[in-house]
Amino acid sequence: MRKFVPWALSPIALALSMAASAGPGDTPSPEMRATMQRDLDMSAAQLSQYLKIERLAATQRGALARAYGANYAGSWIERKANGDHQLVVATTSPRRSPAAPGVSIRAARHSLAHLNASKAELDATSKRRTVPAGIYAWGVDVRTNAVTVDVAPGAEDAAIDFVAASGIDASVVRFNTMASAPRPLVAFQGGSEYLSQSGGSYYYCSVGFGVTRSGIEAFVTAGHCGNTNDGVFTLASRRTVGPQVGSFKSSFFGTSGDGAHVELLPGHSVSATVAGYNQPVRGQAVAPEGAAVCRSGRTTGLKCGTILRYNQTVNYPEGSVSGLTSAKVCAEGGDSGGSFISGDQAQGVLSGGNYSCKGREASLATSYFQPIAEILGSQLTLKTAP
Repeated sequence: MRKFVPWALSPIALALSMAASAGPGDTPSPEMRATMQRDLDMSAAQLSQYLKIERLAATQRGALARAYGANYAGSWIERKANGDHQLVVATTSPRRSPAAPGVSIRAARHSLAHLNASKAELDATSKRRTVPAGIYAWGVDVRTNAVTVDVAPGAEDAAIDFVAASGIDASVVRFNTMASAPRPLVAFQGGSEYLSQSGGSYYYCSVGFGVTRSGIEAFVTAGHCGNTNDGVFTLASRRTVGPQVGSFKSSFFGTSGDGAHVELLPGHSVSATVAGYNQPVRGQAVAPEGAAVCRSGRTTGLKCGTILRYNQTVNYPEGSVSGLTSAKVCAEGGDSGGSFISGDQAQGVLSGGNYSCKGREASLATSYFQPIAEILGSQLTLKTAP
């Protein structure tokens, strides 16, 4: 049996304490800081305190998971009533020693391993039988210590039957009513960041991140934006298609996710920055649940929110897509493929969402992004700034 090491004696506690006392980095650009303060309703002081906790979470999450072993139930960044943030660590262990500054230890009923296994059973069931209409998505939510199933109003009974058919532990399931269905956010025609030509139709989407493949300039985007070998064009004007600048060299959409990469023709390139934020990209470290994440897209521009859940299976009208991350941030048609970034770390590209960025709908919106690591694989290299 693994011996639990009390926080008071653990070197992890010292590392956490040191990280919590460190000042925030200068990774968010001024433009990104302004957008975060606007969309996340933070003061400058609250944003600085948040960035300390973000750094602590990014550097110590793996150590926390190893320290709690099989009892680990996940970790996330949480905003307190006074506007400050803390890193919450959940555990099924009855032994919980005092935490380091900025860290809260919370009791949980189910381990993260158990929740992940339960979610996998739902995925397996969806391959054996048709998912009923009105079941929009499911995945692990560490903050509620549950597998959350998003359903349309009136679809609760069908969702209960579907979950029962999977045979998973019913005590781990939590149903969440979602009034608007998620959908891929490609939009037809119009001005765009780029146009993809599929058959006789044009679609517009947004560039994700610059990459290279064997030294050739390219960028990653959403898979539903184009099929392999589809052409990619710019717009000469709002109503006139410009020259071809590249083509899709890989594309996937379905149980493997929603990602693609576009190889550019000679003379074209993509910088290691996120449009609108003037934000350099310096890596691809995965941000924790609850972390701030900002999005850039050609339709709605710059928007920030927080990461909700990882490894979500989303049931679009076009089919189920697995492995997505959900975020509390709005998006609209044409934003698909656009970049999600936390600090200076690339997170992924927009797949889809519900609602819009207009008025009250923006506060209700959920969007989904494809994590970048699965798009890069072993063939692509993320372009990074010094």
